[in-house]
Amino acid sequence: MTDPTAAGRPSPPFAARRGRLVPILLAAAVLVAIVASLCIGAYPMSFGQAGIIVAHLSWPFPLPDNPPWTVRELTVVQIVRLPRVLLAVLAGIGLGMSGAALQGMMKNPLVGPDLVGITAGAAFGGVLAMWLQWSQAGVVGLACGGGIGAMACTFGLSKLARGGADGMALILAGIFVGAFFLALVGLIEFIGPDWMLPRMTLWLLGSFVGADPPKVFLIAVPTLGAGAVLMRLRWRLNLLSLGDLDAATLGGDVRVSRWAIIGLVSLIVAAQVSVCGLIGWIGLVVPHLARMLVGPDHRRLLPASALLGGLLVLGLDDLARTVIRAEVPIGVMTALLGTPAICLLFWKVRTRGWTDG
Repeated sequence: MTDPTAAGRPSPPFAARRGRLVPILLAAAVLVAIVASLCIGAYPMSFGQAGIIVAHLSWPFPLPDNPPWTVRELTVVQIVRLPRVLLAVLAGIGLGMSGAALQGMMKNPLVGPDLVGITAGAAFGGVLAMWLQWSQAGVVGLACGGGIGAMACTFGLSKLARGGADGMALILAGIFVGAFFLALVGLIEFIGPDWMLPRMTLWLLGSFVGADPPKVFLIAVPTLGAGAVLMRLRWRLNLLSLGDLDAATLGGDVRVSRWAIIGLVSLIVAAQVSVCGLIGWIGLVVPHLARMLVGPDHRRLLPASALLGGLLVLGLDDLARTVIRAEVPIGVMTALLGTPAICLLFWKVRTRGWTDG
């Protein structure tokens, strides 16, 4: 007799092919979404026109005397839309990848950068740098330091509380540490000058307004650099997701691997927060969606989470600036979408388990 519980499940060969194919399709979808996002706005243009301009900006080729675009179209794409689109995609890539890495490392599906203190620590560092009137590079540096420091506090507190860094202890420690750093953020806002408060508030809500090439560079270098190293550590994430004892038995240095992942994730999230402000829920929700598509293997889960995160954040930003036609902070948009989504996923976790896909 056949096992009735197996009905409707994909066969292993099909599941393996799907796991390899989905990241490729997501990468193609991100590229299409980037070009499509350049077409929409107050000054619309065709998909082909936007694609030609992007191809020219990516790899300048000899132009005829009369290029197939106007100066206005080139200005709209190069100066106004492309930096914002790239900023949204990079922010989503970093958050999706970071959430998947944290959930695998801590063996807990309800973990994200927001819940382990990284976001709050980075927010405090960024607000402190603004209060000190540092440059944008200083905001990035101090936000990175705050994020790494907050994650170190979370990890240390969880080990003191339970003698080991299990998932629940880390979440509780992250809530305590995050609340402390958010209180420090409120203190900086209270003692700061009145003229600085609107800037801090808008930044904390999360926004891509004012995107420009320097901001894209500031988020791209940490996100792509640390992300590339994190991709090389995907097999270590697979080991850590088995548990510390099994990982050590299979030859993995648990302590070094965990701290390396913590440092990389903190750098990625802090860079995103320092440039774009607080964008919640992406790092918590996106890994679940990616896991449903490619399964729990981090060799495919990490790239799928990164691409899906970029696609989701870009889509929400397009929705805010075209359909709603208002500069709704992206942090508000992600919270409105992420809260009901995580409630549904929490119900799924409690009833079926988080590795079922």
